[in-house]
Amino acid sequence: MAIKLGNIELQHGLMLAPMAGVSDQAFRLLCREYGAELCFTEMVSAKAVQYRDKKTFALAHIGKSDAPCAIQLFGAEPDVVAQSASFLMQHTGGEAPCSIDINMGCPVRKIVSNGEGSALMRDPELAGQIIRQTVQAVSVPVSVKIRAGWDETSKNAVSFALMAQENGAAFVTVHGRTRSQMYAPPVDWDIIKQVKEALSIPVIGNGGVFCAQDALDLLAYTKCDGVMVARGAMGNPFLFAEIKAALTGKHYEKPDVDERMKTAQRHLLLMLEEQNENAILEFRKHAAWYTKGIRGAAALRQKLNTANSKEEMISLLEEIRKTGA
Repeated sequence: MAIKLGNIELQHGLMLAPMAGVSDQAFRLLCREYGAELCFTEMVSAKAVQYRDKKTFALAHIGKSDAPCAIQLFGAEPDVVAQSASFLMQHTGGEAPCSIDINMGCPVRKIVSNGEGSALMRDPELAGQIIRQTVQAVSVPVSVKIRAGWDETSKNAVSFALMAQENGAAFVTVHGRTRSQMYAPPVDWDIIKQVKEALSIPVIGNGGVFCAQDALDLLAYTKCDGVMVARGAMGNPFLFAEIKAALTGKHYEKPDVDERMKTAQRHLLLMLEEQNENAILEFRKHAAWYTKGIRGAAALRQKLNTANSKEEMISLLEEIRKTGA
């Protein structure tokens, strides 16, 4: 099931999704260690790149240990997206991206209200111009992330993906939900399967993967070339190791509380290196995910949600490690 993307070969097609507020460099590094073969930055605004916004460049930064990593751009103006992609090839402040991904699936209101994200699935002609101009502007593969469609009455993922292929996309990731569903069930594996059957380029399945069996079932049913994991990895970067073991027929031991809390602490330290003290507030949500389901953790979770220092956060995680083991 190896996938060739430019100079990169993915043996199992395991990818970490670009998730706003989640897929920062610290989280990408952890997921990579557990088996993610390709990671994506958080969504980067093409227009903000044009304005040379410092926070945007921080989102696009790729460290040496973070490669290969793709930058995901969103925007609705072909020239702006293409020019921003070209600029970021040379100006990430770190390693160059191995590929550029164009977001045409984000369902969030503030994105679609600007005609960006999944709103582009309602305008295939404009979407095609964005893809084509971006492909012409960079020397690395360009991919596209889409949804099943806008709503149940307009599931156009197959025709839209064919359009992306015709305009030079190297691969397409299909999230098997419509924009109107947001993140509610069910995930439509049939539409992913139909896209896979229609395209000659690789197709990646996305949506509803929370354990190895989910990934195996998705791959078996859709015959897609890889799996993109999103919310299933939140607080659970170990999921990539679980999926990899299942794909290779190897035994897998789920991490115990000790490993989970040690990984959570390392995650915090990586975030502090990247974001300084701002990381404490950002890490609170990760702490809640890492401690979910651990015996005795509920009483301490409120304290995690109000922790204001590295020492306080690590002390609480240590307490959970000792009481939950």
